[in-house]
Amino acid sequence: MIDAKRFWRDRMSEHVKELNRYTRYIFNGHIAVVLFFLFSAGAYFYQQWLQTIPDDFPAAWVVAVAFGSIVTYSPVRTMIKEPDLVFLLPAEFELKDYFRRCLYYSYIIQLYIIFLAAAALGPLYFTVYPELGMNHYLRIIASMLVIKGVIMVSNWWMLQERQPGVRLMDQALKWVLAVTLFYFAAVGRPIFAILVFLLITGLAAYAWKLSKQKAGLAWDLLLEKDQARMKVFYRMANMFTDVPHLKSSVKRRALLVKLLTSRIPLSRKTTYTYLYRITFARSGDYSGMYARLVVIGAIAIWMVPNIWVSIIVGILFLYLSGFQMITLWHHHRTIAWLDIYPVSFDQRKEELLKFLKQLLLFQTIVYIIVFTVQALWMGALLTATGGFLFSWLFTETFVRKRLI
Repeated sequence: MIDAKRFWRDRMSEHVKELNRYTRYIFNGHIAVVLFFLFSAGAYFYQQWLQTIPDDFPAAWVVAVAFGSIVTYSPVRTMIKEPDLVFLLPAEFELKDYFRRCLYYSYIIQLYIIFLAAAALGPLYFTVYPELGMNHYLRIIASMLVIKGVIMVSNWWMLQERQPGVRLMDQALKWVLAVTLFYFAAVGRPIFAILVFLLITGLAAYAWKLSKQKAGLAWDLLLEKDQARMKVFYRMANMFTDVPHLKSSVKRRALLVKLLTSRIPLSRKTTYTYLYRITFARSGDYSGMYARLVVIGAIAIWMVPNIWVSIIVGILFLYLSGFQMITLWHHHRTIAWLDIYPVSFDQRKEELLKFLKQLLLFQTIVYIIVFTVQALWMGALLTATGGFLFSWLFTETFVRKRLI
C-alpha cells in the first residue's frame, strides 16, 4: 500500500527545495533593481497613457483576451519522475488522493497570475467603463476563479487523451469560449456570458466522459508535460547560474552560423572566437534570448515618451543581454578535450570579452537606429555615447572579474 498523503508531502518537499535552489539566483540584487526600475517606469507611463486614451479604445477585447488566455492556460503539476512509470503504474488506483492534491496545488499557485492581471488591467477598465463600477469588475474576477477551476479539471481529464490533435482542438475551443465570455462580461452582458459559461461546462463534461472511456492515466504524457514545464524553469535559471539538469539542445541554423563565422580567419588566435560564435548560434537558446532582449528593448524605447527614461531603458537592456551571455564561458565546462587546445587561458578569456563587446555594440546600434527613426537626435547621440561606454566598462570590469 502507498500512503498517498505521505507520498505527496515527500514530492512536494523535493519540488519546493528544487525551486528555491535556483529562484534565489534568479532574483538576485542586480535583477531585482532592474525589474523594480522597469516596473516603476512602466507604471508611471501607463498612468500617463490612461489620461490620453481615446474613447473608442477596445478595452473590452484587451481584458477578454488577457483573462481568457489566463484561465485557458491551466496546466497541472504532477511532479512525476521517470522511475514512476515503472514503480507507480501498478499502484495507480491508490494515488487518487495524490493527484487530487496536485490539482489543488496547481490551482493555488496560478492564482497570482489572475490577481496580477486584474490589478494591471483594472485602471484601463475603469477608465473606459467608469459607469460599470468596482463591483462589476470584482464579479469578473470572481468568475475567473470559477472558470479557472473548471478548465483546469477539464484539462486534467483531457490528459488521458493521447491524440495531440484532439487536445489541441479542445484547448482552442476553450480559449475562444473564454475570450467570448469575458468580452460579454466586460461590456456588461451577463446573460450572454452565462450562456457561454454553460458551453464551457459542456466541454468539461465531454472531457470527463472521454476520460471514463480510457483504461487509465497516460503516465508518459504526464511525465512529458511536467518535464517540459521544468525545462522552461531550468532555462530561466541557467541564465543566472549553472543548472546541471538542463540538457542543451543543438540546432543547425546554417544561415546564422555562416553570418557569424564567414569572416573569421583560420588561425590559432581565432580558435575560441569560432567556438563562442558557433555556440551562440547553435547551442541552447543564446541567440533567441539575445534577439528577444534586443527587440523588447527596441519596442520599449519606441513606446516610452520620455527621452531620458528611454535611454536608461536601453542601458538596462544592454545590461540584461550582457549578464545573460556570460554563461557562454561555462557552456563547455564539461568537455575535457578543450583543455588540450594549444590556446592559453588568457586568450580564451579575451576572445569571450571581445565577442560580448560586439554583441552589446550591435544592440546599441539597433537602439540608436530606433531613436534616429523617431528623429530624436539627442537620444541617438546620448545612447551612442552611453551604450559604447557601458559596453566597454561592463565587459572590462564586471565580466572580467567573473571569468575564472
